[in-house]
Amino acid sequence: MLTATVFLVALCLRPAITAVGPLLPQISADQQLGEAAQGLLGALPLLAFALVSPQVHRLARRLGTERAVLAALLVLAAGGVVRAYTGSFGLWAGTVVIGCAIAVGNVLVPAIVKRDYAANVSRATGIYTAFITLAAATASALAVPIAGLADWRLALSVWSVLALVVAVIWLPRTRASAAPAETPAISAETVNVWRQPSAWLITAFMGLQSTTFYVLVTWLPTIEIAGGLSARTAGLHLFLYQGMGIIGGLAIPFLLREPGKRSAGAVVASLPVLVAILGLLVVPDLAVAWAAMAGLGQGAALVAALTLISLGGRDHAETTRLSGMAQSLGYLLAASGPFLAGLLAEQTGGWTASLILVAGFAALQTAAGAAAGRESRR
Repeated sequence: MLTATVFLVALCLRPAITAVGPLLPQISADQQLGEAAQGLLGALPLLAFALVSPQVHRLARRLGTERAVLAALLVLAAGGVVRAYTGSFGLWAGTVVIGCAIAVGNVLVPAIVKRDYAANVSRATGIYTAFITLAAATASALAVPIAGLADWRLALSVWSVLALVVAVIWLPRTRASAAPAETPAISAETVNVWRQPSAWLITAFMGLQSTTFYVLVTWLPTIEIAGGLSARTAGLHLFLYQGMGIIGGLAIPFLLREPGKRSAGAVVASLPVLVAILGLLVVPDLAVAWAAMAGLGQGAALVAALTLISLGGRDHAETTRLSGMAQSLGYLLAASGPFLAGLLAEQTGGWTASLILVAGFAALQTAAGAAAGRESRR
């Protein structure tokens, strides 16, 4: 029963980020932020992911995997309050703290899944990704309505309550786990994944799918509002985008179980994203359809990336290091997406150039997924 609590941790890994996109117009009006500054605000958690992820295995070795997750949940809850209620400085500092906390969960959850669900990694990955996506979509959909009850600060800080509740539920696992010195899961010696070609391909795929995801999570509501939709409708479209990811994430594992199908699975997951972004460029009036299609692909692509990470290491220790590498460099790449898209919009006065940029990322994602799937070990 305790093993299933890892899926509850997954619920906390995106709401503090995905609630921001629908609220950017309100936040920017209150804090006097231009598009480039808004893009930087969206990119900060990803930069934190990039900086913290390679060090997570050290934290897990020192505290133990379960205790490291508990610490991350508590820091995440505190960061949400700091971001919302401590002024302009707190907005930026709290966002960095939130990113650092989520980075720990991002790295350790795939490793825990490999350890606890070794017999069916792809299915377990699909399930916890569905939990991630459900929580992310819910946060996007509720952001504007909750802000309507008070302001954007409440809409952001409310997710700290979720992190605290999950921390309480997770607490028994920290008591049941082995002491840090006795935990074989995070060994001091393991193969250097930075020298493995397959690890670099997995990292590229992880980074590119994260880039397209976070650009759309950050800017899709703003793009649609600029096109004439209301903030509430744009928020619902973002909910649809992320909600469809649940379907994509649960459907794709059957293409990832066998080594010979993983390349095809990564391509099948990536193509809907490329088609949807091109659709937004060519037929923007069908924005709701493109949001649904992009979400279907994004959910599938995330499962594909995390499955390749989970299966890419020969043991829990190597998987943790591979996860740290893929998420460090991957999110460093992803961090450029929201900022560049916002900068292009600010410089050009529209969103066409930004969408063309994202379409390029999606095309590269498809190619990287095909190569990473072919190099998958098993």
